[in-house]
Amino acid sequence: MADGGDFGAEAGAERLIGSSPVMRALRRRLARVARSEATVLLTGESGTGKELCAEAIHAASPRAAGPFVPVNCGAIPAELIEAELFGHRRGAFTGAVADRTGAAQAASGGTLFLDELCELPLASQTRLLRFLETGAVTRLGDPTPRAADARIVAATNRDPAAEMAAGRLREDLYWRLHVLPVHAPPLRERGEDAVEIARALLPRLAAEERVPVPRLGPEAEAAIRAHLWPGNVRELANALRRAVVLGEGEAATPERLGLAASPAPAPHNGAEGAAEALLGLPFAEIERLVISAAIRRWGSAPKAARALGLSPSTLYRKQEGWAEG
Repeated sequence: MADGGDFGAEAGAERLIGSSPVMRALRRRLARVARSEATVLLTGESGTGKELCAEAIHAASPRAAGPFVPVNCGAIPAELIEAELFGHRRGAFTGAVADRTGAAQAASGGTLFLDELCELPLASQTRLLRFLETGAVTRLGDPTPRAADARIVAATNRDPAAEMAAGRLREDLYWRLHVLPVHAPPLRERGEDAVEIARALLPRLAAEERVPVPRLGPEAEAAIRAHLWPGNVRELANALRRAVVLGEGEAATPERLGLAASPAPAPHNGAEGAAEALLGLPFAEIERLVISAAIRRWGSAPKAARALGLSPSTLYRKQEGWAEG
């Protein structure tokens, strides 16, 4: 389990499993962010636990006694998203058979979590910006504004800068939300966390499937360390559930995890070929990629630091710097 640091279990941090430097830095950042009333923008790949971060922020905030209302902006049809967010009066549109309170007003006194923010249509982004600026919502079919005191935490798995450049994200909305940025790191940059997460999840999954808890042997742990986990924690949880169901209490082997046939890294033509492949990237990103690859190869930050000719403290500082944005 995560140690929590200054972000204790009562705040929901126990669900953010991992003791790597980047996760410790993430929990510290969440603890600081939680005390504020400012808007938060969570970024990170799919499956990195952005909603868990949002829940933890809410649970540690002065608004913890209020509601936590999540809205997946990508799962609601564009023609219905404004009614979902801001509510509507009966008869406002076809199918509106009764008055409805929107998510923004339902979250008053608590936190409104807007997941997949970049899926929000531009017209709805304009109304969201208006709500952020005024603290009031206007239901569809109702000209009277209504107060809605909700803190906004938004999340996206896309690059907000690229979305703005493509015209899919309003720049003024981005800057209104990008007050307290938080980045959820991918699992491939978290060292031994993947194994730590697997050990914590196996008993939970076995209980859900009502089977004995399978053992996670050295070969399975090695396979978990070696895999890049493009689907992050969500992919790892799926692999573990597969092993639990198919193994029926037997050891969780690489084969049952679906990792036995994991492809090896593509070969390159020596150091020059590897360097050519990295041209075009900023040097800071190249440094990050090399350090992350070294941690995966050698299985721990201290071993990776020795292989790269760095001190472990230098490597830890770099990881914490990435986690803090």
